[in-house]
Amino acid sequence: MFLHSVNLWNLAFYALIVFMATLGLWDVFFGFEENKCSMSYMFEYPEYQKIELPKKLAKRYPAYELYLYGEGSYAEEHKILPLTGIPVLFLPGNAGSYKQVRSVGSIALRKAEDIDFKYHFDFFSVNFNEELVALYGGSLQKQTKFVHECIKTILKLYKGQEFAPKSVAIIGHSMGGLVARALLTLKNFKQDLINLLITQATPHVAPVLPLDRFITDFYMTVNNYWILNARHINLTTLSVAGGFRDYQVRSGLTFLPKLSHHTSALSVVSSAVPKTWVSTDHLSIVWCKQLQLTTIRAFFDLIDADTKQITQNPKKKLSVLNHHFIRHPAKHFEENPAIISDLTGTSMWVPVKVSKWTYVAYNESDKIYFTFPLANHRKIYTHVYCQSTMLDTNSWIFGCINSTSMCRQGIDLSWKAELLPTIKSLTLRLQDYPSLSHLVVYVPSIHGSKFVVDCEFFKKEMRTIQLPVTHLFSFGLSSRKVLLNTSGLFYNIELLNFGQIYQAFTINVVSKCSGVKEEITSIYKLHIPWSYEDSLTIAQVPSSTEISLKLHIAQPDNESQVALLKMYTSSDCEYEVTVKTSFSQILGQVVRFHGGALPAYVTSSILLAYGGQLYSLFSTGHCLEYATMLDKQAKPYKVDPFVLMIKFLLGYKWFKELWDVLLLPELDAIILTSQSMCFPLVSLILFLFGTCTAYWGGLLSSTSVRLLSSLWLALKRPPELPKDIKMISLDLPFLTIVLIIVSWTTCGAFAILLTYLYYVFKIVHLQASLATFKNSQTVNLKHSRRNEKKSNHHKDSTVHYLHLSANDAEDSLRMHNTVINLLTWIVLLSMPSLIYWLKNLRYYFKLSPDPCKPLAFILIPTMAILGNTHTVSIKSSKLLKTTSQFPLPLAVGVIAFGSAHLYRVPCFVFIPLLLHALCNFM
Repeated sequence: MFLHSVNLWNLAFYALIVFMATLGLWDVFFGFEENKCSMSYMFEYPEYQKIELPKKLAKRYPAYELYLYGEGSYAEEHKILPLTGIPVLFLPGNAGSYKQVRSVGSIALRKAEDIDFKYHFDFFSVNFNEELVALYGGSLQKQTKFVHECIKTILKLYKGQEFAPKSVAIIGHSMGGLVARALLTLKNFKQDLINLLITQATPHVAPVLPLDRFITDFYMTVNNYWILNARHINLTTLSVAGGFRDYQVRSGLTFLPKLSHHTSALSVVSSAVPKTWVSTDHLSIVWCKQLQLTTIRAFFDLIDADTKQITQNPKKKLSVLNHHFIRHPAKHFEENPAIISDLTGTSMWVPVKVSKWTYVAYNESDKIYFTFPLANHRKIYTHVYCQSTMLDTNSWIFGCINSTSMCRQGIDLSWKAELLPTIKSLTLRLQDYPSLSHLVVYVPSIHGSKFVVDCEFFKKEMRTIQLPVTHLFSFGLSSRKVLLNTSGLFYNIELLNFGQIYQAFTINVVSKCSGVKEEITSIYKLHIPWSYEDSLTIAQVPSSTEISLKLHIAQPDNESQVALLKMYTSSDCEYEVTVKTSFSQILGQVVRFHGGALPAYVTSSILLAYGGQLYSLFSTGHCLEYATMLDKQAKPYKVDPFVLMIKFLLGYKWFKELWDVLLLPELDAIILTSQSMCFPLVSLILFLFGTCTAYWGGLLSSTSVRLLSSLWLALKRPPELPKDIKMISLDLPFLTIVLIIVSWTTCGAFAILLTYLYYVFKIVHLQASLATFKNSQTVNLKHSRRNEKKSNHHKDSTVHYLHLSANDAEDSLRMHNTVINLLTWIVLLSMPSLIYWLKNLRYYFKLSPDPCKPLAFILIPTMAILGNTHTVSIKSSKLLKTTSQFPLPLAVGVIAFGSAHLYRVPCFVFIPLLLHALCNFM
């Protein structure tokens, strides 16, 4: 019956939308690089020593615990407290385990062993009972207070020690990072208790899915505090994102707000972290060996030799984090590096006067200094570029001042170099160093190893090429290309007109080499100047390499620099770079940035269809099919223009003041604009996706009801259509009271689920009754033909009466199927708190706070009445016309206020359901 109500064109259209949505979903869940993280292993059996908490604290937080991580002899030694190391506290995230600390803890232990335990870290971990805090925000404040108590307990374990710590470092994964930031909002919390905060894949900007108001309120409290008190917050904070592999928390949410007076915060994507250079998924970010090694190197460089604890110097902390996570110069960190270096000893000095030079070092017995006089090169060239394949940490390039052929001292330029996977490179603008007379490249004496050093002077305009990206709506049918056929080692390709998150392209680099016998490595680095989200691609040339081009953070309005494709190339090869629009990746960006708003658009479409059914019942006396009304009523022009109009009017002061007087919440479209998340036509695309989901969801629910009714008929005596329609049966008040008590004493979402099951039961019963009646009608009609003349009049009247009842039952089923679709989304949106309650049932029988309890109190009696409502009983209601007009403005309200606040969606749904129920009485 459902499919018959939709023509083939509509069916084909919905199938096309499914195909487009599938392309977007595929890009989000599968359209990224393979997992290149190395697994971190323990060398000894990991042990988790439970730290005994004060009895009052343990009683107040029965589900939470504190552990100390250890392995082998270290674990045995530290079972006897007090401790002597440097405390680090690990906070797991949503559904995270305290045992996730083992990767970083084990690597830190190995590092301490390497230096004979001159310094060592004690890694603690909090057991949050794997709570689903990303879905239910009611326990976030409780977790924050418990962490505060844990910090005080940890510091007491060092009491009486010579170098006792006064603060702890915190590593927070996912929501654990947000809990760490929330510590500063506690009234009695002293900021000095935390000396460093590193968050991994933490959504700082906004919740991934705002499913209850406790989550959004918590976010608002934390972010507002950090913004308003930025001048007084001295906590050095680093946020590391996972990149495109992390489809649970998109990297744009992990970037800490940039404030001019808060310079102690850094945000970076793991693909841009030196010596890591990989994208991580949401779980692998805690065990990715490359990233954890970088983290531990930074921790050891942060130690103050005098206090044997993490330094309190914010400048040093920021320098260390920049060194390890932003730009690594291929040298060990030094707080005050020696700028002037001695260039003495028995070494060869070789002058080089050519503009392009290559030296292959192999089994060198003597140290060699190659000197490049700059006077003549300054007249022709603007820059010099040097690279070396020897990735040691020694200084390798210097600048001499007022020298003729050799110098005893030189400026160490190695600190300005950049480490890349296969080379370390340095680019200098000659006019920035007017006092330098020579450039010196140092080649040490080596035995048994081979490396290559290259240098070249060039004009910037000769190595900078502009490549405008293709238009968004070219759909990959057109492309633009550039050819690099000169013998340079380094190129900058400026990607013009690229800076929005809805843009996505595929770059194809084809390299062709002549006279090359061995494999040559080229590096292609996508550099985004306004955020640390660079990514690297290593290619063995000659080859054809495909690079994905899309953003985590949109280009700010005040940013003039453009995105760059930095190409570290071979002088023996020529390269062709082609860029074209990737339609599937554009859809992927829509899903990635706006997929969480889909329930609001689905609900909006269903509400429009629901309003159309109610109006058809009022105007014609019959309820049309859900699919038919979805096709007629679910139109984006009925919703989007109103949202855009409100957004436009809020730009006027008088309208904004009126808006505030009415105590209306901020428009979600304005929030999305502030986060640079407004795509062109994004609302239209989401509305199409929502309508498509509503259609296939309606088909699924209708089919499910039919299957359940068939099962009913197979297992039980066939029911009959009700002859006497009773809106309120004797057991209805009792059932309503029981469900309200369940909601009050346990969990509101649980009561909503029971109400939903009761409603489905009533509809399945009605469907089974209708099926039984139709079957009996077929049998009766065959039997009545034999006695047609004897009882013609009686038969006609009987069939006429039954025929009306069957039509009423079908009308009721159509209406009930739409209500089931609406109710299904209410249940789905309330399900996280139900799952949380079930998971913690052994600790708490009653969920507190309960985000669904107020909704349950209204929804339970409403659905109890609607479950016993038939269209024949409300056709003549005076309230029906008004009820049919409400879904349209509510559909607008769902998009205006519920797309970024999903917990508001049920509030817009229950209003027409309540009015529908009231039609029985008015």
